[in-house]
Amino acid sequence: MSMKTERLQVLIEVEQRQRLERVAAGRGVSLGVLVRDALDVVYPAGSDRRATAAAAILAAAPMAVPQPEELGQELEELRGRRG
Repeated sequence: MSMKTERLQVLIEVEQRQRLERVAAGRGVSLGVLVRDALDVVYPAGSDRRATAAAAILAAAPMAVPQPEELGQELEELRGRRG
């Protein structure tokens, strides 16, 4: 377990707090653990890297792509090499 050094204050609705408290109690964890776990699920480490990679792919110059029939033929040829 790492030492936490950052503090974040967030205002939420009463119902949200009650919901978090019920879930945390059911899991036997603190609200802080519950919130940190939720952040890791929704915003996982490395997600910026994936977004950057996706942007690079989408920004790439168009390339020639064969027709579906040609792609199917190429796939069949590749499968034939394996067997």
